Amino acid sequence: MVQLKSPREIEIMAVGGKILAATHQEMKRTIRAGLSTAELDRVAEEFIRSHTGATPSFKGLYGFPASICASINEEIVHGIPSPKRVLRDGDIISVDIGVHFGGFHTDSAWTYAVGDVDATTKSLLEVTEESLEAGIAEAKPGNHVGDIGAAVEARVRRGGFAVVRDLVGHGVGQSMHEEPQVPNHGKPKRGPKLNVGLTLAIEPMVNAGTAETRTLSDKWTVVTLDGKRSAHFEHTVAVTESGPRVLTR
Repeated sequence: MVQLKSPREIEIMAVGGKILAATHQEMKRTIRAGLSTAELDRVAEEFIRSHTGATPSFKGLYGFPASICASINEEIVHGIPSPKRVLRDGDIISVDIGVHFGGFHTDSAWTYAVGDVDATTKSLLEVTEESLEAGIAEAKPGNHVGDIGAAVEARVRRGGFAVVRDLVGHGVGQSMHEEPQVPNHGKPKRGPKLNVGLTLAIEPMVNAGTAETRTLSDKWTVVTLDGKRSAHFEHTVAVTESGPRVLTR
């Protein structure tokens, strides 16, 4: 069932969203060649917990063992931080983070370049981030979930890349994953209607090659089937009377 939020509840989520945005800024400052994803996870968890009342949403969620998902290069989502996974110059890393504050979750992911990356990778990051903004722009009252997906996919196709279809965005609030699902493809005016008070995690996952995926033996990490790189950008967005409000900017 879709859970609409009151203005007061959205303000609580906005506080959590600010903590989450600040955590991503901490990640941006920290990421470098030679750093392990386990160390990045430690930094993120300590930073989140340094804010009174804030805790990492992901730790223990469905049994996930860490505070962030750290997905490198061909890993699309749900990479498990490890001291053995060390960043190298030219890598990209998607860092997906959730913050629980005041009884509500916020969710945001960003893909960072480690040092210098090739031209195709730069384009992948730019197009995926732009597709997120295109999707956010459609998160307004009276539109439908399909309007978001259609906008995301249109930008991705123009860039020559492929939207992941096996994974979706979602409603977010008192639970990390709420209705409705928010695919990154679709048709305008199709799917659930967007009403004031709806809070969504909009999260394009875009592959440099084909859209196909597979899950590794750890039962968590989802990778591209062809081994090419993938980018992931995500914000938590509230549908308000005046249009979309990004809570994790």
